[in-house]
Amino acid sequence: MEPGEPREPQEPREPGPGAETAAAQVWEEAKIFYDNLAPKKKPKSPKPQNAVTIAVSSRALFRMDEEQRIYTEQGVEEYVRYQLEHENEPFSPGPAFPFVKALEAVNRRLRELYPDSEDVFDIVLMTNNHAQVGVRLINSINHYDLFIERFCMTGGNSPICYLKAYHTNLYLSADAEKVREAIDEGIAAATIFSPSRDVAVSQSQLRVAFDGDAVLFSDESERIVKAHGLDRFFEHEKAHENKPLAQGPLKGFLEALGRLQKKFYSKGLRLECPIRTYLVTARSAASSGARALKTLRSWGLETDEALFLAGAPKGPLLEKIRPHIFFDDQMFHVAGAQEMGTVAAHVPYGVAQTPRRTAAAKQAPSAQ
Repeated sequence: MEPGEPREPQEPREPGPGAETAAAQVWEEAKIFYDNLAPKKKPKSPKPQNAVTIAVSSRALFRMDEEQRIYTEQGVEEYVRYQLEHENEPFSPGPAFPFVKALEAVNRRLRELYPDSEDVFDIVLMTNNHAQVGVRLINSINHYDLFIERFCMTGGNSPICYLKAYHTNLYLSADAEKVREAIDEGIAAATIFSPSRDVAVSQSQLRVAFDGDAVLFSDESERIVKAHGLDRFFEHEKAHENKPLAQGPLKGFLEALGRLQKKFYSKGLRLECPIRTYLVTARSAASSGARALKTLRSWGLETDEALFLAGAPKGPLLEKIRPHIFFDDQMFHVAGAQEMGTVAAHVPYGVAQTPRRTAAAKQAPSAQ
């Protein structure tokens, strides 16, 4: 063909046998790429009255040891200034962090099964921090991809008055005095402590362990022991075996967990339920265990496992269970759990707490 001579038109070529498959693959990869660029749609927050509301303080959710030291030694103004200067640095996870992550794992399962239900865990950050500190808290929550939409920052005032407004089922704080105030107001609450060492916990199943007396149940039996000794206690429990104990401060929280468990049971998922509860008590099974179990039955409640230790240390058993949190009214059981790597929470309720009230009242306030 001479230069400048027009080309003869050519017939269009048929695509090769793998062209359509290759094009579809390119399109699918492009779709995944752009879907990942788009902001992830978060689930809608439930109405507080429909949900199981868990309120956590900032010092329970995150480690704020240095910030608390500044607050205590240098005052609130220096504390706020430090937080503003470091607001782009996320806090490290605190003792309640694995518990909150486990709550969110349960929520994901619930939303898969019941997409229109608001009967899920609703986590509220409840803190007496000033609003200026809020940016660092928000940055930390986003850094760890936590779904916490509700904040209550009270600017130095006690957050206790807001707990009822949020229909709180459980309040966790690092401030023992705030927890006592909540208990006095009839709100389930506990002071949470970091374990002495890190132990891996389940990423797919929420595990919650409860002591019995003065936690799930009233302190009736502990009063008998304190006033009259163990022999009289065993006699009392035998005589009242069929009389349910009065409820303790965390009975309502166990009830809420049981309600959510039944949503999985109704779908045939009892053995795969992502919530598991434990009764871990110093009671002995033969002499005083029946009353505890019959009390739970009378309430229409149950725990997945019941462990009667007859006074043996709880720490080694908790190390095997690996709960996300363990509730007890006795500080020596809390300390024993901590030593074995368990996140433990102290419930300041009942006759065992009376001697501590005066000393606790003298403690300095804290930033939460």
